[in-house]
Amino acid sequence: MQVPLLDLTRQYESIKKEIDEAIQRVVSSGRFILGPEVEAFEEELAGHCGVKHAVGVASGTDALLLSLKALGIGPGDKVIIPSFTFFATAGVVHNVGATPVFCDIDPKTFNLDPADVRRILTTNHEPRTSIKAIIPVHLYGQMADMDEVMAIAKEYNLYVIEDAAQAIGAEYLPRAIPEDETISRGRKFGNHELRTTDHAPGPLARRAGSIGDLGCFSFFPTKNLGAYGDGGMIVTNDDALAERVRILRMHGSKPKYYHRMVGVNSRLDALQAAILRVKLPHLDEWTAARQQVAARYDELLQDVQGIEIPYRALDRTHIFHQYTIRVLDGRRDELRDVLKEEGIGTFVYYPLPLHLQECFKELGYRGSDLRQSELASQEVLSLPAFPELTDEEQSYVVLTIQAFSTEVKP
Repeated sequence: MQVPLLDLTRQYESIKKEIDEAIQRVVSSGRFILGPEVEAFEEELAGHCGVKHAVGVASGTDALLLSLKALGIGPGDKVIIPSFTFFATAGVVHNVGATPVFCDIDPKTFNLDPADVRRILTTNHEPRTSIKAIIPVHLYGQMADMDEVMAIAKEYNLYVIEDAAQAIGAEYLPRAIPEDETISRGRKFGNHELRTTDHAPGPLARRAGSIGDLGCFSFFPTKNLGAYGDGGMIVTNDDALAERVRILRMHGSKPKYYHRMVGVNSRLDALQAAILRVKLPHLDEWTAARQQVAARYDELLQDVQGIEIPYRALDRTHIFHQYTIRVLDGRRDELRDVLKEEGIGTFVYYPLPLHLQECFKELGYRGSDLRQSELASQEVLSLPAFPELTDEEQSYVVLTIQAFSTEVKP
């Protein structure tokens, strides 16, 4: 049996008529750059995320880059980011002229460790006045500890840019619940029934991207909400920041040909917006399917020796952009080879932490500086976990892993 890590053709077949009609609508309109399709999708995604503004850009990487530029971060500034993440998070910091300051991760969630952020901010080797922002990455589909991140940002007067590229639709329940806040009647958060009131209907749980100063999304085709090419979005509740991003994505011009700032050419095109508008109403259903796949993996793998299943924090939902296990005792690559031989797709996200990448060697980091990031890079393995994965395919994956282990926990 062949089991792919991801098969986008299955999703397309399920919505083919809607997708084809959306593409034809754009081609017939002759409007390909920004325009009504992009504006409609921006409004729809803002509503989905629970924010005032959404601004479409060319990619998730550009979303991060323009967020930094909108905040005025540049040469001489430093930005705290997790070392265990995709390269773009560090690359954009470098490309605005700032310096990434790498922090370690929580070994359970794989997300930025607030305690290590505090360590950085209270040690002498990092002048606090030069650190201007934190970029928490919501890795694999589970949000970082945003209560602690926002508390640190407030204490040290730092900006927060959420890298939510892998976490669209993920939710976070703040631990401190103001009495005047409300949530929808009967709504469940994970396995927990939330209290309700007679006031406004909006849920208290906050979605990824809506908590920091700015939130960034990627619509790379493999994402949970994926386009048929590159695309990205910046969300915010700040009117001034939203306007600044809109100007920056158009070379910094407003009105056209008059430039108050130097921007870039980074616009979400109408074809991608139309495709994403078709997909967005299906997103919650696809997320639920991913969560069902994850729950079945949990049940079948929890007793397998040498495997650790993903951890879920009680105050967060996990949308499982990736279902990522830990393979202990140095056997990760061995298991990956066995799965490959059996026709099962897997991937390692990510094999080398950013602080050890050659391009950042001048920053002076060494092996063992960020131990949890380094250990994760040696143990993580992502398994097939897309919504259309069949029970038969999943059972085959599990049986192959069980056979590899040959030993079950007592």
